[in-house]
Amino acid sequence: MSKLIRAAALVATAVIGVTFTGCSSSGGGDVAAVNDQKITRADFDKKLESSPAGKQVLTQMVQQDLVDQYGRDHKIDVTQAEIDAKEADIKSKYPPGQFDMLLKQQGLTETDVQNILRQQIVIEKAVAPNVHVSDADVASYFAKNHTLLDKPAQVRARHILVADEATAEMIYKKLKAGGDFIALARQYSTDPSTKDKGGELGFFGRGQMVPAFQNAAFALPVGAISEPVKSPFGWHIIQVEDRKPATKATLASSAAQIRTQLTQQQQAQQVPIFLQQLRAKATITVYDDRYKDAFPPPLPTPAPATSAAPAPAGT
Repeated sequence: MSKLIRAAALVATAVIGVTFTGCSSSGGGDVAAVNDQKITRADFDKKLESSPAGKQVLTQMVQQDLVDQYGRDHKIDVTQAEIDAKEADIKSKYPPGQFDMLLKQQGLTETDVQNILRQQIVIEKAVAPNVHVSDADVASYFAKNHTLLDKPAQVRARHILVADEATAEMIYKKLKAGGDFIALARQYSTDPSTKDKGGELGFFGRGQMVPAFQNAAFALPVGAISEPVKSPFGWHIIQVEDRKPATKATLASSAAQIRTQLTQQQQAQQVPIFLQQLRAKATITVYDDRYKDAFPPPLPTPAPATSAAPAPAGT
C-alpha cells in the first residue's frame, strides 16, 4: 500500500544536514560464496573501502564526531524528551506503519534514528542565534501564501487488499454477515504496512491515493464498507472511519505552522555554513592515502576590500 501514498523522503523530513552511517563488524571469514567460490571479508572490505562510498562514509563519520565534539565543548544538552518529541512529530507525518517500513528499507534501527535526531537538535541549537523569524515575517508569508495553507477535506479509512476478485467477494460477504473488519484484515490482507494494524491507513486527502481507491473512499459515509474496488495493486475493501471537512486558513490558525516552516528554511541555510566552519577549524588527519583528498584545506578568507583614495582636487 505504500505505493498508493506519496510519501515524503525520510531523510529530508528527519534530518537537516546530518546523515548517519551505521558501521558494524562481523569479524573475519567469508561474506558469500558463488558456486563454492568464496568472497572473503577482506576482499569485500577492500573493494568497499576503495569505492566512492568509502570516502562518503569517512566524511559522514568525521562530521558526526565534529558535531558531537561541538555539543560537548559548548555544553549543549539534549534531553530524551526532546528526541522523543521530534521523532513523534516526524512519525505523525506518515501513515501508520510507513515510518517503520522506511527505516527498515534504509537499514536504520531505532537507536540510529535517536542518534540522528540528537545530532540534529545539537545543530539546531548551535545555529539558533542566527535564525530570526519575526511576527512580520509570518504575516507577510501568510498574505502571499494563504491559499496554500487551506486544508482540503480528508477521510480516515482502513482497507483489506487481496490479489483477486473472488477472494475480495468472499471477504465482503463475511463483513456483510457481521465479520470483524480488523480481524479479517489481519487474516487476509496482503498489504504488509497495514495488515497487522487491521488495515488502518489514517487520514488522507485527494491526490494521495490512486483514483479508484480515492473515489470509493470519498464516496462512502462514515462507518460504511465498500464493495470490492479494483486498483493497479489488487482488490480493496474499504471502511471509512472518520471525515474532516475542508477548512480555510487564517493567520491565527496558521501562524505556528508558518513560523516552523520559516525557521526550518533559515536553518537549512545556516547548517551548511555551520558544518563548513566546524571542518575549517578542526585538525583532521587522514592516514589512509585513498582518502587524502576527502578533506582539502579550507580556502583562505579574502582580505576585506579597501576603498580607493580620493582623486586630487582639480583632476
